[in-house]
Amino acid sequence: MTFRKTLILGAALVALGVAAGAASAQTAAQKSMIDAAKAEGTVGEQADGYLGFRQASSDSDLQAAVRVTNEARRRAYASSASQAGTSADVAGARMFETQLLPRISTGQYYKNVQGQWVRR
Repeated sequence: MTFRKTLILGAALVALGVAAGAASAQTAAQKSMIDAAKAEGTVGEQADGYLGFRQASSDSDLQAAVRVTNEARRRAYASSASQAGTSADVAGARMFETQLLPRISTGQYYKNVQGQWVRR
């Protein structure tokens, strides 16, 4: 197996661990709130692996849910990156490419690497 294939495989396995870690950090109510905000187009996934606000929200509970989720992702990316010998930024971007982007539902938004919000 080439170094590149090994690196890609390792990143994919790390991404799976990151997904599990981030999901366990948020409560069911926070997940539900974020899912609803994604469906409404207020919140979306970003190419850096974090959630972002596509539209400003004054809902402090939603802001807290996004903050909790992003902090859990930040910790998971840092941990995975150290295990894989890469940076947290690379781990987050890889997570977006391999796990988050494929799961974005039709009608939801994501922020691409160019910084543009795109509707799927």
